[in-house]
Amino acid sequence: MELNIRLFATLKDRVGQSNIRVTVSPPATVQDLLDAIELAYPNLAPSLPTVLVAIDKNFAFPESIVEEGNEVALFPPVSGGNSSFPHPTHFAISHDEPDMRAIYAHLTQPDVGAIVNFTGLVRGQTQREGLPPETLYLEYEAYSGMAEKKMAQIAYEIWERWPGVKGVAIVQRVGRVDISDVTTFITCAAGHRDQGVFEAARYGIDRLKEIVPVWKKEVGPDRSVWVEGGYQPSADDNK
Repeated sequence: MELNIRLFATLKDRVGQSNIRVTVSPPATVQDLLDAIELAYPNLAPSLPTVLVAIDKNFAFPESIVEEGNEVALFPPVSGGNSSFPHPTHFAISHDEPDMRAIYAHLTQPDVGAIVNFTGLVRGQTQREGLPPETLYLEYEAYSGMAEKKMAQIAYEIWERWPGVKGVAIVQRVGRVDISDVTTFITCAAGHRDQGVFEAARYGIDRLKEIVPVWKKEVGPDRSVWVEGGYQPSADDNK
């Protein structure tokens, strides 16, 4: 069977295209698929030991079965549905800066007395090994359908840990984002400040960087570098 595979971030750059096609014999596992990719696209070989695989927008593993018609995506470790939510929510992958006033208004209910948010900005200087010392701008890319699904998962995880949290908003920018512009916006609402909103907002940004398929490219004066994380999802990360 022939499978169409979506590529993101570093993987897309390695082969110069966002989709590849690979033929495997059924029944096939993810490991069979990766072996076939290594043979057909040797430029991807350096990334395959740590690559993440998604099948129909869920994390997949070496023993997972791949079938004809599956939506298959490959991407590096994250640097990122029609659910019925118990509280107000807002999840977005957007080229535009979030409208914070509109988000606050959406999350504010009669029983909400505290809203806490984390706002990520683009900094112009990065003191990290392997990255340009000066950043001109960032370029963000996302696997949008899966990203919003994982944002919803983060909200449910927050409600499990902090039942007092009444609303959750998660916004991730994509495309070019310039110095001092907003990249990420996480907001949690509750009845009182002592009902977990500070902890939930911190959890939201930390978890986003583990399971939401979003990547950034640091663009400097003389080079650009995709930033990859080290988190490897497990079956527990599919909810």
